[in-house]
Amino acid sequence: MSLAQAAIVPDIRPVEELDVLVVGAGFTGLYQLHRLRELGFSVRLFEAAADLGGIWYWNCYPGARVDTHVPMYEFSLEELWRDWTWTERFPAWDELRRYFHYVDKKLDLSRDIRFNTRVEGAEFDLERNQWVVRAQDGSIVRARYLVMCTGFAAKPYTPDLKGLSLFAGAKHHTAWWPQEGLDMAGKRIGVIGTGASGVQVVQEAAAVASQLTVFQRTPILALAMQQCTLDEGTQNEMKRDYPARYVRRRESFGGFDFHASGKSALEVSPEERREVYEAAWAAGGFSFWASTFYDIMMNLEANRTAYDFWREKVQARLDDPALAEKLAPKDPPHPFGVKRPSLEQNYYDVFNQNNVRLVDLKETPIQEITPTGVRTGEDEYEFDILVLATGFDAVTGGLTQIDITGTQGVSLKEHWAAGARTHLGIASAGFPNLVFLYGPQSPSGFCNGPTCAELQGDWVVAFLEQMRERGGARFEATREAEDAWRTHVNEVGAMTLFPLADSWYMGANIPGKPREFLNYPGGVPLYLRMCEASAANDYEGFVLSVPGGG
Repeated sequence: MSLAQAAIVPDIRPVEELDVLVVGAGFTGLYQLHRLRELGFSVRLFEAAADLGGIWYWNCYPGARVDTHVPMYEFSLEELWRDWTWTERFPAWDELRRYFHYVDKKLDLSRDIRFNTRVEGAEFDLERNQWVVRAQDGSIVRARYLVMCTGFAAKPYTPDLKGLSLFAGAKHHTAWWPQEGLDMAGKRIGVIGTGASGVQVVQEAAAVASQLTVFQRTPILALAMQQCTLDEGTQNEMKRDYPARYVRRRESFGGFDFHASGKSALEVSPEERREVYEAAWAAGGFSFWASTFYDIMMNLEANRTAYDFWREKVQARLDDPALAEKLAPKDPPHPFGVKRPSLEQNYYDVFNQNNVRLVDLKETPIQEITPTGVRTGEDEYEFDILVLATGFDAVTGGLTQIDITGTQGVSLKEHWAAGARTHLGIASAGFPNLVFLYGPQSPSGFCNGPTCAELQGDWVVAFLEQMRERGGARFEATREAEDAWRTHVNEVGAMTLFPLADSWYMGANIPGKPREFLNYPGGVPLYLRMCEASAANDYEGFVLSVPGGG
């Protein structure tokens, strides 16, 4: 029995019918709920977690904090920032949860949200032009439009490590950290992985662990966070510039409020180049990644100047030359910035401590996980706690883990088996009335989340409003539009250095996953122009139909 047929069978619970069902209660989903509700759509939001926040519900491991500075990492609606005050420039997970509760109180969102409701399947009913959506608890909803806001990090990845299930101590992926926390004081701790969550856990664990062992496959090219505290007076001064800063984030490549200099790293003198690098380094955050020279991500020679500056900064903080070479090698493991830089506060400094050691997995790979720890080719390490900072099946994984079936009886996972196929990173052929935000072939992982939530979100809201005004029953991306968008994404990406690294940006961290550009590499302004051009040309690339007609 199909989902559509099942929805017709009498059930104890009535089948709710909606204009729009939104999935996911992070920035993007909450913005969709707010905007669509304002316009009079009947809309509900389903969230698998017990509370708001999306990734900030699940991210509660020690040291978890956002790597985008405020006020960029918040909604730009004045009613939400005017009376809100942060305590840090880069807020931690618990403060972000408080912010989401504040947003909820201001906008009264929770009344239309069902928590602890994980969507596990959806099927399009051709006769009624509706999505029939099934949640894990067995409930079924019918919706004219299905808006997926699952984020780019919704499916954690655990590598196939021999013996992992046998480990007798506490063992957690950073994305599945216990909500009640975990005491690390005086414990022997192993951390596998040196991405963003690995860096953050290491910084916290190093301060309290009896012994901390970090298993590194590839050195992380982490940037100085330059964290600082914020008080109400400081923020009130900052708020004078908020409107202008929010305009700038629409105009920048990654949705932030800073821009590259417009110069080549190779056309300036060494003195001027260093001055630019020093200023960006002092500014902290992603400034060094995104606000120096325009050709850093396009030219290997220019890129090397940024890497050498980074290496000099890091090596100056390490006491052991051999260890310094492993953490910041003379020869780059990949071009600077083509893997997402993590932000750090004292990550490199902790390796000077006697209780912290580094294991280079390129030299001594993990052979197996034992009941008491980890065995490599040269040694065996005993742990009380094993932390898996092993990342995600990013961008596509959160969507393909849900059984979404289109008009041809093909699932979205099957449709994307040989690579993501979308129009504008928003919709796919064969899946009418389905949109996904912050998803594949949109700016997504290259873009600040709240920026995309609002800018891409506004486009989708306007699209759905247009469909309603036309009495529209259905829209669907065309296969020709999919082909053209995929070609455009790859052509723009080929102009960059991103293909030179095996990153999650390219899907290369997941065995068997197609190696491709998962995120739109042309930047926010160009992406918005492409979306606006489609809308101005009667939503070119989509087939729009009305009830009873074509």
